[in-house]
Amino acid sequence: MKYSRELKVGILAIVCLGILYFGFNFLKGVNIFSPTKVYVGTFDRVNGLTAQAPVYIKGYKVGLVESIQYNFKQSPAFTVAVSIDKTIELPRGTQMALVADGLLGGGAIELQLPPLMNRAMPYQHGDTLPTQIVPGLMDNLQTGLLAQLDSILTEANTLLASLNNEMEQGSLHATLQNVERITNDLTVSSKDIRQLTHNQLPAIINKVDTTLVGLQEIVTDVQAADIQHVITSLNQTIQTLNHALQSEEGTLGLLLNDTQLHDNLNAALQNLDATVTNIDTIVMSIKARPFVQKKLPKK
Repeated sequence: MKYSRELKVGILAIVCLGILYFGFNFLKGVNIFSPTKVYVGTFDRVNGLTAQAPVYIKGYKVGLVESIQYNFKQSPAFTVAVSIDKTIELPRGTQMALVADGLLGGGAIELQLPPLMNRAMPYQHGDTLPTQIVPGLMDNLQTGLLAQLDSILTEANTLLASLNNEMEQGSLHATLQNVERITNDLTVSSKDIRQLTHNQLPAIINKVDTTLVGLQEIVTDVQAADIQHVITSLNQTIQTLNHALQSEEGTLGLLLNDTQLHDNLNAALQNLDATVTNIDTIVMSIKARPFVQKKLPKK
């Protein structure tokens, strides 16, 4: 039995399409020969979620997003159907969470199971699960950046208003003029210091060197002098003075060693002090009672 060329081409095309279909689903992670169960969830937004997006349980891929339907007449408007392996049972209380998948903003579904003690009878095929939207990294960054940007803009507006007020009052202009004047003064001072360093400093250093040389010569002369002779003469003078003080022959020795002479001199000083006191008393009495002078007859 012979087949026409057209029939052979048709059969080959069908086989190629079948291989393409299975290969495409295989690359997407869809296991055509594995039975699945479908669950439904509704969302206000999908955040980049697409059909064939992965479905995870604690990071483990268990299925794919089967379809996304939009109905503007209902709220929430998006109905998402997910298909997971039929052998996996979802207990009551499981939530269908819309999460970010990667940094590029793609979406995925995370099935969040309840605690073991709260797990009840599992959901059935086609049941609607409670949903939630988990903010992703980009959402958090966007929210934080907007808040920081708003704060920065507020501070910038305050700063600009302050600068504008300062400009209107003229204080900022005066401050800038003061800064410019101080800068000019520093420039002039730097030039003066530079000139002093180059012109006068070498002469001062030469004078200091000359002075140090003279001091060195004086020290050398003092070291070369007969210091021992001077010390010997000084010791002899001290011994002579000590001998004169201890001897009774001289006037100084008598004053220091004769006790009777010392007592007589002390008594004389006391009498002199009493006499001076009496004279002071007489003078005070005369000042207190002045006398009347008699007129002498003219010759």
